[in-house]
Order: sequence, then C-alpha cells, then structure tokens
Amino acid sequence: MASTQLLEIFLIAMVAGVILFRLYTVLGRRTGHERPPPEPYRLSERSPVPAGDDTAVARGDARALAAPAASERPADPVAASLLDIQLADRGFDKEHFVTGARAAYEMILTAFANNDRTGLRPLLSDEVYGAFDGVMRGREERGEKLAFTFVGFKEVKITAAALKASMAEITVSFAAQFISATSDAKGALIEGDSKTVRDITDVWTFSRDVRARDPNWTLIATSGELA
Repeated sequence: MASTQLLEIFLIAMVAGVILFRLYTVLGRRTGHERPPPEPYRLSERSPVPAGDDTAVARGDARALAAPAASERPADPVAASLLDIQLADRGFDKEHFVTGARAAYEMILTAFANNDRTGLRPLLSDEVYGAFDGVMRGREERGEKLAFTFVGFKEVKITAAALKASMAEITVSFAAQFISATSDAKGALIEGDSKTVRDITDVWTFSRDVRARDPNWTLIATSGELA
C-alpha cells in the first residue's frame, strides 16, 4: 500500500514538473509587454524540441535549435538571414525589431541635434559615436545651434541582414521627414530652414550578439553626411 502511494506521488510530481517546465519555456523570458514572436521550435539548453513534442520536453532532451532543411529556407536572402537570426535567438521578431529601429532612429537624431552625449552613447558603436561626437564638438566650438523637429516616416524597411557567428547585423532604410535649421553664434541661419520639411533617406546598420542577455541593438554604421 505504501509503495502504491509513493508511486502515485512520484507520478504526480513528474506531471507537475512537466507542466511547470512548459510554463517556464513559454513565459520565462516575456515581460508581458512585447508581442510573442512566432516560435516553430521551443529552445532549451541543448537540443531542438518541437513545440508540440511533450515526450521530448518530459525527458529534458535539449540541444541547440535545428536549422530548417534547405528546401524550407526562403529564397530571398534577406528573409533567409532573418530566419537564421530568429533560430539563433528565439526572442527575435522582425516586426518588433522594425518598431524598435524606428524609435531608435528618432531618438538618436534628436539626441544628436541636442548634443546629448549621454543619450547617444549606449546606442552607438565606438566608431559611430566618434563620428557623431566630432560633429557635435565642431558645432560647440563654432557656437552653432541646431534646431530639429522630427516629423515622421514615409517608409522603413529592412534591406539586408546577416548572422556572422553569434553577431546579427540588420540594415534598415529610413525614408524620413524632419525640419532642421542651423544658426551661427549670432543667431543667423546658415543651413536648413525652420519652416521647411526635408525628405531624407538614411541607411543604418544595427548589430547585436544573439548570445547576450542585453536585448538592445547597437548602431554600427550610417550612410550620408552628419549635419
């Protein structure tokens, strides 16, 4: 009788453990605010585990995510690279990334216009920060002021992507509109127009180590001239 009770307790504990493990894999890394990305596979520590494979979950079988067969990969090279990034980082979602890139673009340009180095530094690579800082120092030395108002986007799209070892790189084209006007130390307008909306297309590349806990992407390259 005691043996039967112990066996029942053991079976109940195993079932509870499986349920808790599945809840952890679904909820463990979510904050409750971001949209869950599509996950054809559930990533654990060692092995590819299909989302519906309860047997594999129960036995704790875990290796790295399995790559799809060559016949299943997208023909478009950008889509294929984005799939590679998603397989390497189950928290990655294309639409969520684009939303973040739009916010980062406006934030970076506004901080740059205001000579806000504290706001810029965490978002930029050393090389890009050095370029931005050089332009800001030049403005400060000449006593120039840049008035900047972000208007909005006409189009934002991913134009390139790559996964190099654990480093993911995504290039984004921003067709944006803003108002900018630079005045000299005496307040005279020397560039731009405080009433005219400018149309500009910037191409920026962001990078992130998919193995890192930090979810933030860093701006590592820009096109065009800084004003």
